[in-house]
Amino acid sequence: MVGLGNPGFRYVGTRHNLGFQVVERLVRRGGGRWRVRGPGREAEALGVCLLEPLTYMNLSGVAVREAARRRGVSPEEILVVCDDLDLPLGRLRLRAAGGAGGHRGLASLIQELGSREFPRLRLGIGRPAQWEDPAAYVLSGFPLRERRVVERMLGVACEAVEMVVRDGVAPAMNRINAPEAAEGGEGP
Repeated sequence: MVGLGNPGFRYVGTRHNLGFQVVERLVRRGGGRWRVRGPGREAEALGVCLLEPLTYMNLSGVAVREAARRRGVSPEEILVVCDDLDLPLGRLRLRAAGGAGGHRGLASLIQELGSREFPRLRLGIGRPAQWEDPAAYVLSGFPLRERRVVERMLGVACEAVEMVVRDGVAPAMNRINAPEAAEGGEGP
């Protein structure tokens, strides 16, 4: 399981680092310990390897390819968690495969893995105001008024990852992508 983000204190808590936040919560839940392996930081928890690429977002695929090669896993066995500008704040979407959708971290994975066939859990961060630069927006933190929604989304995302690990992608998709989950009702 890979959480996408940017390494370094400067990026902690930014919209673009939601993938890191999910992975870090799962490592704490599962009692894992971090260790640096090549271009990534890994921990074993919840019966899986959790990875944070130490490359910047646009080069995430390098760390993922290296970890996948070392562990002998195929793209279909890698769940990626990342932010998504095209989803409203708080909305989650799980897909078994797909394109990058303008996300440079996903584009790097597709390029380095040579495949689009890996599941991804996208966490909605919403679109910036018309006048705001999207690059600056994704690298900004969440204002206080959005933090409750973000906390709930992170909790649901952790549950979603655990569901994928336990039940598989297809059953998890049916539950996570259900209309009532999308509207803030009962999710995973």
